[in-house]
Amino acid sequence: MVDGAVPIAAEDAAWVSFKTPLGKAEMIAFCQDVGRVLRINPYLEFRKWVDCGDNRYRFKGRNISLQPPAELELEMAVEPQPDGVFIRYSDGLKSTTQIKVEEVPEGSLVTIVEDYGGVDESEREARIDEVDRSLVKWAEDLQLYLIRWQRWSWLTPWRWYMRRIWEPMKPAARRITYMLLWISLAEVALILLGVGIYFAEYR
Repeated sequence: MVDGAVPIAAEDAAWVSFKTPLGKAEMIAFCQDVGRVLRINPYLEFRKWVDCGDNRYRFKGRNISLQPPAELELEMAVEPQPDGVFIRYSDGLKSTTQIKVEEVPEGSLVTIVEDYGGVDESEREARIDEVDRSLVKWAEDLQLYLIRWQRWSWLTPWRWYMRRIWEPMKPAARRITYMLLWISLAEVALILLGVGIYFAEYR
């Protein structure tokens, strides 16, 4: 279950929490791979991701949760924490993202906090349309990804596909691949049904 909120004029942060089947240490290590975590966001299109060294990264892409989609080009300073990771942005309305991990029975609790306190309230009100709308959906997809990772990562081909092919895909390509997969499965099911009818009728 995902619990979250979107900032309104009187607030300067948005947050969301969800449970995962991964243990605390494994989840912290996962979160500190910031490029991987951000790529799972279904509203974030990557065009360039450059490791600048010293836990600094340069990102170019766009956020398609906004209308019109927002073009992004910024640097991130990533600060690993004992309980997660802290990200500072060089530009934009959002100033930081913090991911915190707590140990809970049968896994961990992850909380993502996006802070907009880098600008004053009047500017936040004027730029309210720039507030990132992807947070809750990102958390939902992260939770689903982690459940599947816990269940299937022991399969080397599946793990290779997710890391090398699925994660670098644009969100639209993932949706198309998902639809094609289901169409292919439906076609196989129809073929098997036809074969079954043939043997039932003519043998």
